[in-house]
Amino acid sequence: MGHRLSKIYTRTGDQGETGLGDGSRLSKDDLRIHALGDIDELNALIGLLAAHIQQDNSDQQGYWAERLRYMQHALFDLGGEVCIPNHHVLNAESITFLEADIDQMNQQLPMLKDFILPAGSLSCSYAHQARAVCRRAERQLCAVQQRDQNIQQNALQFLNRLSDWLFVAARCLQRQQAGHEVLWQKNITAPVLASNTQESAS
Repeated sequence: MGHRLSKIYTRTGDQGETGLGDGSRLSKDDLRIHALGDIDELNALIGLLAAHIQQDNSDQQGYWAERLRYMQHALFDLGGEVCIPNHHVLNAESITFLEADIDQMNQQLPMLKDFILPAGSLSCSYAHQARAVCRRAERQLCAVQQRDQNIQQNALQFLNRLSDWLFVAARCLQRQQAGHEVLWQKNITAPVLASNTQESAS
């Protein structure tokens, strides 16, 4: 068993620095710490997505719960990699799984002919929000890699495939719950303002 947290606050970060897993310390606005924060935020959003799906009481509940639990554990491993430079945990198997699951989900979906909005049911919307945060985490991790050259390729590929997985999952969830997706409309007309309606009525 690893180290147990016997005390939550340590006061060691009160001067704007934080410790990495290898004992080194960095400013809290360092690129690596931003990447860790984005990965943590993404993990929390996936937990929120799982909670909403659990409330749906659909027959697909177990399917999604199993996959989202796997994503959360993999993201925790990824956070460990970023926290301990040159420490590698994620392997190619996680990427292969995401690609295979994306292909499997895509078989149930019609081909995209229009852009879709990140909108719809709560579960669909949270999946899209997680996708957007995943892209941000990927950008931050790319910046760390360009500077430090100690982020393994599997870590970057995992975030890239996970964002794709979340996009396809959002499509599946929306179709399961509403039967259709929210499509982008070109040159949509702005809603009529209430004041204009009153003036035209008078």
